[in-house]
Amino acid sequence: MSKHIAKINWSRDGAIFSDAKYSRGHLISFDGGVSIAGSSNPEGVRPPLSKVDAADPEELLVAAVASCHMLWFLDFTRKAGFVINSYEDNPHGRLGKDEDGVIRITLVTLVPKAEFEGKAPTKSELEELHHKAHETCFIANSLKCPVVVELEAE
Repeated sequence: MSKHIAKINWSRDGAIFSDAKYSRGHLISFDGGVSIAGSSNPEGVRPPLSKVDAADPEELLVAAVASCHMLWFLDFTRKAGFVINSYEDNPHGRLGKDEDGVIRITLVTLVPKAEFEGKAPTKSELEELHHKAHETCFIANSLKCPVVVELEAE
């Protein structure tokens, strides 16, 4: 199998550590050279100790699920003979306590929309393509929580 690498860099920058008033801002770098700003969720750690303009781990997890689903959906759609011009998703995750009282992501909801060129799949074909993508997405398969796909009503 493959190995996937990321690098996380954080520095105290002289802040007092014992009072918990240090920045949660950090840099997340990936092996392809892309770096993004990371931070804790501003709802959990209030600004300025967290950074509103940075990705938090919960958002990154939801984005990873949506990205993986989209990539599989594109592949299955291509194999089925359809042409997609654009794809958009507005996924969201819910953070909460599970039945054991452990705080975790309890639900990820994908809300994908694709624009097709030429012949578009029927509603049932579209549902099947998303079902196949969902079943194949190894990120979704790695989670304990449900991942649901909500398609717009026609």
